[in-house]
Amino acid sequence: METGLVATSADELPDFSAAVADAYFPHELTVLRDGTSAAELRMVDLGPVRLTRIGWGAEVSVCSDHPGGWAVNVPRSGLLDARVSGRSVLSLEGQATVCPPDTRTLMNRWSADCSILGMRIDADYLADEVAALVGLGAHDMPAQLDLHTEGAQAWLALLTSIGTQSLRSPELVMRRAVRERLGTTLTAAFVTACFPAEPETGDICPRIVSRVVDAMEADPAREWGSADIARCAGVGIRRVQQNFQRYRGETPTETLRRIRLRRVHEDLLHDRIETVADAATRWGFMHLGRFAAAYRREFGVSPSATLRR
Repeated sequence: METGLVATSADELPDFSAAVADAYFPHELTVLRDGTSAAELRMVDLGPVRLTRIGWGAEVSVCSDHPGGWAVNVPRSGLLDARVSGRSVLSLEGQATVCPPDTRTLMNRWSADCSILGMRIDADYLADEVAALVGLGAHDMPAQLDLHTEGAQAWLALLTSIGTQSLRSPELVMRRAVRERLGTTLTAAFVTACFPAEPETGDICPRIVSRVVDAMEADPAREWGSADIARCAGVGIRRVQQNFQRYRGETPTETLRRIRLRRVHEDLLHDRIETVADAATRWGFMHLGRFAAAYRREFGVSPSATLRR
């Protein structure tokens, strides 16, 4: 599913702006300085993802709230001077501006020679992908992406290739399943570029493990989910799990269970609580049968025996 439009004069810019709004995002356009080249719009619809190529042919200012979706703008020439969530973000070739959904973004200078590759991603869809792939929230997305990293270069190569081939051969994206599969691949590559894996840190237990263990020790009764663990570590959940296996020989969940069992054991051993059930629920065990089995494996006796002793 692709469309294209060219505007050759300033008089055609209002209609061109309306087409950009339909293809990408609604916006307020202000022409700062007339240009000498034609405005150009190309769009490929990939389901929850849309790819665009936009050049205004004039120096303009563009303001948008990006309703319902993220905008990732990659200048292929010129400059894009924006204010994103109150932060100044100047993107040239080799950088990408990442604009959050439902948030006022002002591109106060979109130079006449600036042509962008744009990627629009539905907000809920990106949130699900970020949570699934790296265990974080979409609010952790960067405001700007450096395109010189290995992951970003891989994403940009996919973006360019899929966009070019879809425009050249529209039959490639005629089937909905194919469009959505391409959109999923692009989104996964983009998320990977935004959250690169932390490099190996040698044989010493890395900070991403110690941060999580310290946080669990400080609040073991908390309901720790994968997203909480990843956010605490500052990297994706898969990276956390890999490091726990390498440096502790167990998963984060197993570490948390050991911490909780130790707290229960201390309470029972020192008569800090009246019943086994009270001690178990105090430290986050909701299923007493599984708790009792885990306790026996860990300490070699039942929790009730520890309490009696």
